[in-house]
Amino acid sequence: LELKSLGGLSGPMYQVLSQSKLMITAAMMFFIKGTKQSPLQWILLVLLMLALCSYSIMGDLLDKHKALQAGREVKEGKNTTFGMIMGLLKVVVSCLAAVLSDKYMKDYKSLPIHMQLVQLRVVWTITLVVIMFAEGDPVGNGLFYNWKGVTVAALVSFTVKSVSTMYLVAIMDALSKNIGEALSVLVIYFISVFHAAFDDEYENETF
Repeated sequence: LELKSLGGLSGPMYQVLSQSKLMITAAMMFFIKGTKQSPLQWILLVLLMLALCSYSIMGDLLDKHKALQAGREVKEGKNTTFGMIMGLLKVVVSCLAAVLSDKYMKDYKSLPIHMQLVQLRVVWTITLVVIMFAEGDPVGNGLFYNWKGVTVAALVSFTVKSVSTMYLVAIMDALSKNIGEALSVLVIYFISVFHAAFDDEYENETF
């Protein structure tokens, strides 16, 4: 769903849709788990969501401004109805999966977390195989066709992120996990500014 939505949405629109997960997660936690948020918590969630949306839009506008100043052509990304639907579905499905994982990992806390993760991964693997064959012939050139070092690095990073996320859900809750992911924007920003591998510069507007 994420890849489909990225193919039909501009960067800023995708980011705005993605940040709605805070509100959707809080609403699902109320209906599925009965967890209520106080009025102050709702206000803070809305402010955090709007701040993240502003950051995403501001970064895109600054990049376009620099490109125009350098005399480069700036192409606007197209937002399609299909992309919007896929983007919303991605957010809803990911939030629902997080809340259900939160609920049932707490209900079956007598099982070790690593056993719960194995049970979840079995279902995820079956679903992934079905999607792969629905998209076409995944084994025509081999499952690892055109893999590179970057592909392996991405695989390792997503594996670590996925496992650590599920541990957070088991220990805390789905909303806390999403808030933590939102705050990671600051870490990503400072890495992109101060790490030698990136050429981004510190800008007061973006910060």
